This record gives sequence, C-alpha cells and structure tokens, in this order.
Amino acid sequence: MAGALAALLLFPCCAERRRLALKARWSKALLAALGVEIDADLEHAAAGVMLVANHISWIDIFVLNAVLPAAFVAKEEVRRWPLIGWLAAKNDTVFLRRGSRGHAKIINGEIAAILAAGKLVAVFPEGTTTDGTHLLHFHAALLQPALSAGRPILPVALSYWEPTGERSLAPRYDGEISLGQCTQAILARRRIIARLRTTPLLGQQGEDRRAVALAARRAILAACSLPVEPESQQDAAAGPIAA
Repeated sequence: MAGALAALLLFPCCAERRRLALKARWSKALLAALGVEIDADLEHAAAGVMLVANHISWIDIFVLNAVLPAAFVAKEEVRRWPLIGWLAAKNDTVFLRRGSRGHAKIINGEIAAILAAGKLVAVFPEGTTTDGTHLLHFHAALLQPALSAGRPILPVALSYWEPTGERSLAPRYDGEISLGQCTQAILARRRIIARLRTTPLLGQQGEDRRAVALAARRAILAACSLPVEPESQQDAAAGPIAA
C-alpha cells in the first residue's frame, strides 16, 4: 500500500533519479519484511543495458529492483491485474502484446528509447518460472530490441539459498503453486538469501540474437551453480518480437 501511495503521490513530480531510488527502497523494504537478504555482485553492471535474468519467483522483480531498478517487459494482460497492473504501468513497464508484429515494432522503439536514456530494461527470457534447479529455453526474440539498438545484454543470475548453504526451494512460484502458498513458504523460513550475480556483457560484437541468448543462458547456468546442459534445439529466433 505504501508503494501504491508513493507511486500515486510522488512519481509524477519526481526526477528520474528519485524515482529509481524510491523503487529500490520499496523493494528492499518488502524483501526485508519477508526475511529475504540480498547478496549481490554487480561487477558487470552498466547503464543502458538489457538485464536478462532467469525466473523463479514473484519476488525476482523486487530482488532486481532493489539493486538494479529497471523497466520490465511484461505481457499485456498484466496491465489489467488489480493494483499490480496499475503499479506496473506507473513504473515504466513495457507491455508486450503477443503475436502482433505491428505492436512489436512499437515495443522495440519504446525499449530502445529507455536504453538510449541510460536506463535499464529487464526481461525473463524463459517466459515462465522454474523451481530454480534448472533453466528453460531462452526466447531469443526478447533480446532483439536491445541488439537492434546497439545496446549490450547483461546476464543476471538469480538463485535462493538457505543460511545453511543449501539451495532454497521456498521462493519457487511454478507449476500449481499459488501466490499465497509461495508467500507462506517464504515466510516459514526465518531467513532466505537471494543471490544475484552479474556476468560479462554480451552482444557487443554484432552477434545474432540466438547466439547471444545461448551465451546468456550458459553464463546464468554457471553463475547459479547449475550444471550446463545442452540448449534445446527449438528455433530461438522465433518469437513475438521481430527484428
């Protein structure tokens, strides 16, 4: 609720730096209330890049925003979700209408403009969540707007750990797990460590989007301490966003 009021009252009159600071502050406060501690390595972070991250939980967005506040690419349906959709719209979210090539050109332009202004754009190229023990196929088309604009890709690895050093499955929000069940599982732990690792920038040598997606996936697997398995043979160049 505090976040909603701040977005309503403060965002319209805030300078960009203040907006980003508010976004980071809300995110840190929410994670602290949930007992989630952030362990972030931002060695490779840079301005005006596209964050490409693996997706495990609804709290992933807050982990990212706590240290790398960004505009997120979300499906069009999110805009209609109660409160969350309104907050997303107030937070520079780019809404993607799936299957529309005409709309894809507009989205490409919006993303390019955000990156050109030195801001960050974040995508989850798996398109859905996992339990954190593996990665799904990366949809390379989601990376195309950044590559077309000549902006780098920053792979970001997210993983969750128990204080004992074991991987935590509590934050998983996949399959039939509901938002309430996921939140209860997180609150049942006294402390969870959200580990965020940036890896070297990609897409600066004119590589095509499939090559960049494969490289990003491999980098995230390694940074998440997951075994590197062969990528699916599915055509990663296919997708809703065209070059």
